[in-house]
Amino acid sequence: MFIIILLTVAIIAAVFFVVPPAEGLGFLVRIIYFHVPTAWLAVIAFFTNAFFAAKYLKRRNLSDDLMSSYAAKIGFISVILSTISGAIFSKLTWGAYWNWDPRQTTIFVLILIYGAYLTLRLSVNDIKIRAKVSAIYSLLSIMTVPFLMFILPRMYFSLHPSIINSNGIDMDQTMLIVLIAALFDVTLIFIYLMRKKIDSQN
Repeated sequence: MFIIILLTVAIIAAVFFVVPPAEGLGFLVRIIYFHVPTAWLAVIAFFTNAFFAAKYLKRRNLSDDLMSSYAAKIGFISVILSTISGAIFSKLTWGAYWNWDPRQTTIFVLILIYGAYLTLRLSVNDIKIRAKVSAIYSLLSIMTVPFLMFILPRMYFSLHPSIINSNGIDMDQTMLIVLIAALFDVTLIFIYLMRKKIDSQN
């Protein structure tokens, strides 16, 4: 945990004191060091949700259902945070918090899908039925994640800036290093949270 805290503090310091302003965005680029990692964390969490759902259907172990649910909760919170930070960026750069840009639309759909998952769990009282139905829903839902997060937004014109184009990664080296470190950091945080949850069940 100490390493994670140290890395997080170092990344925050780098974002405010090392990362240079981006062309056309200035220091608004700092938002991406929160926006992108939270979106990344959501994707990891949703795939983990599906992984434990599949384990539950195979082993019928309720601890797998609990881990699946826990991952989904982390993913849902993360996608909400990513949406909020994206809306703030949208307001500062486009003049409006929301304009149904393709990326905004697809992430909104993702919120609805996993919000429905959490609602489903609350609406079923029988533990075993809840676990089974949730697992099936998770495995169906995960098939939408790559499509909504990576494929569909790139099929239409979007105002959303992208660091990847036909020439490769279009980003200052310092910015890229800090961003990769931030992605690594949230991945470690997620692993830590999942391991703590596993330990709490033992």
